[in-house]
Amino acid sequence: MNTLQLLSFGGALPQNKVTNNDLAKIVETSDEWIKSRTGIAERRFCAEGETASGLAIRAAAQALERSGLQAEDMDCCLCATLSGEWAAPSTACLVQRALGLRENIPVMDVNAACSGFLYGLAAAKGLLEQTGGKYALVVGCEQLSRLLDMTDRTTCILFGDGAGAAVVSLGENGPFALTLGARGGDAIRVEGPGVQPTAIRMDGPAVFRFAVEAMPRCIREVLEKSGESMDMVDWFVCHQANERIIDLSIKKLGADPAKFYKNLSHTGNTSAASVPLALNELWESGAMKPGQTLVCVGFGAGLTWAGMLLQYRPLAAQTEGNA
Repeated sequence: MNTLQLLSFGGALPQNKVTNNDLAKIVETSDEWIKSRTGIAERRFCAEGETASGLAIRAAAQALERSGLQAEDMDCCLCATLSGEWAAPSTACLVQRALGLRENIPVMDVNAACSGFLYGLAAAKGLLEQTGGKYALVVGCEQLSRLLDMTDRTTCILFGDGAGAAVVSLGENGPFALTLGARGGDAIRVEGPGVQPTAIRMDGPAVFRFAVEAMPRCIREVLEKSGESMDMVDWFVCHQANERIIDLSIKKLGADPAKFYKNLSHTGNTSAASVPLALNELWESGAMKPGQTLVCVGFGAGLTWAGMLLQYRPLAAQTEGNA
């Protein structure tokens, strides 16, 4: 069975930093209230002239440069987003054009909300297998600030903008497992285009209950499918929605908290960009090493969920035979 391997990462955040105190000037809230309930201290909003596709292009270019490959080596390009500035062309097509990727490859957007990046990785694996390709560029990007109702403190405090990207390859060795699913419902929804203004709406308690059930289940499922144990996993990179969700899931699993990477304190919930942004920051910190095994989990509107177990195996390590 083919595996999917992580080769490189990229990330991009907008210029405009929005702190909890900044939000407290707009809506009834406080820094302490937000931190205690979510773990978020700040997030980034796109400034004038910044867009979801612009962030996606920056993150993708960085991942491609770090991979050791060229644009012509990419055999497909997928972008996970629910907030691209255009319905068509897809954000992935804008990335293709900007980076000079080949024209005879599949290029498309994926919308599975906060699970979107992992859905994108799964789709990329299938496309590579069907087309005989080897390498894929997968991006998660969001400009959620343009969808926020800044009078609704249940949502405007949570979300931020950003983009993350990864270059991945098909492999024949190493652990791999995947779980995907959905439970149709509108506990999280983006109203529009018939509703004006378009806005994110959410049933917070319902989403919390779903998330603390879905996240541990996804982790258990990919461990069971792969035959790996909790101890054999080096890093868990979960959707950065709420620190309490992650901490409660760790408790349910009896897992080591030190293995769960968190960056939501300064990014907020960036939906499809969440997991790849965290992967990029984990790599940039120097803590992710070649040959390490990761479990990534996404959960969000749909309601959707996704879990994937795979290895970080950069080209240099593969060439040297160290991974």
